[in-house]
Amino acid sequence: MDVARRLDIEARLNAEMARHRPGYALSSAFYTDPDIYELELERIVYRNWILAGHVSEFQRAGDFKTLPVARESALIVRGEDGELRGFANVCRHRGSRVCLESAGSTRRFVCPYHGWSYDLRGRLTAAREMPSEFELRDHALSTLPVDVVHGLVFVAFSTSPPPLASARRELEQPMRWFGFESLKLAESRAYSIPANWKLAVENYQECYHCATAHPEYASRHTLMLGGSKRDRVQRDMLDKLKSAGLEPLTVDRIDTRAPHGETGYGYSRTALFDGYLTGSRDGQPLAPLLGELREFDGGASDFSFGGFNFLLAYSDHVVAYVFTPVEHDACSLTVYWYVRDDAEEGRDYDPTELTWLWHNTTLEDLKIIESNWQGVRSRHYRPGPLSKMETAQRNYLDWLLTQLAEPVRA
Repeated sequence: MDVARRLDIEARLNAEMARHRPGYALSSAFYTDPDIYELELERIVYRNWILAGHVSEFQRAGDFKTLPVARESALIVRGEDGELRGFANVCRHRGSRVCLESAGSTRRFVCPYHGWSYDLRGRLTAAREMPSEFELRDHALSTLPVDVVHGLVFVAFSTSPPPLASARRELEQPMRWFGFESLKLAESRAYSIPANWKLAVENYQECYHCATAHPEYASRHTLMLGGSKRDRVQRDMLDKLKSAGLEPLTVDRIDTRAPHGETGYGYSRTALFDGYLTGSRDGQPLAPLLGELREFDGGASDFSFGGFNFLLAYSDHVVAYVFTPVEHDACSLTVYWYVRDDAEEGRDYDPTELTWLWHNTTLEDLKIIESNWQGVRSRHYRPGPLSKMETAQRNYLDWLLTQLAEPVRA
């Protein structure tokens, strides 16, 4: 992009940011302008952490996963020395994707285009018919930062993503309660969303829509309640926390309030309605109790890591939501369901029942997000004021605008 074009785009972005009213939705341009999307990729998407999975998916040397994010692709692999490493999934010859599989195990990666071969450290080990002056060591795969937070594996496409140190420290206690390091993947599903990525994440941030859009969710979770009604049902759940092995705890360093420019994070626990021990069809357990829990307390915990990664921990399973852009008018959602690592499919859990609630809730979300996308493109759209139940969304919008105002440092 030439300098004049970039200056023009930044001027338009600055004008939209100046017009934004705090406490209101964003203007249409933030969702529909492909030029603003280009700046978002640089300033938000590529320089923040994306959840790539769980360490249980990388048990042996050569176990790998690929993670597509917008126009990039990460390759995460367990090395022979036990280390997890991340690489740009781009061949150093002519740019082909080196690995076309989503996951697997291998001793080496061979580019399917011309056969260049890389070892588990990303080093080029073979390239046919190259000139005599060609040096293998000069053409290793580009490295990407990888970090592990209590079993969760994150990757970024920037050389200096915001640190996860405070999230790791302050969320250690609740993540220990649920035994995050001793989870295993029971199921994962990818959903395509024909809408701008911010609409999808904003929708996850608020439960103002839950009562109207999610009948099954709303009949089980009290998060959709406001004020005194929610406080009453919370008291009963809080009374059960100690017997379950938990303590009342709220950690709120979301987005722009994260310390020292680090990755934002959060934790809270909310009651389920009476009769529901977990997020199941009949309210009964779906899998063995997690971690240090001694019994079901009738609650569900929300975790967040940065702007793209959100988790819901019941007493017997964890659901992770990861949002990634595809283009300015399309995004992807990957949902992971985790259970205790010694749980046995068919004996301890049924994947169909385990995924029932959040699969159906996601399908309902796809409809309203697409409808929202259609509306923000209308010439009649005007940003409206956010409700008292959209505080998290407001914080998220503040974070987005702060990120967009920070040019990428060289």
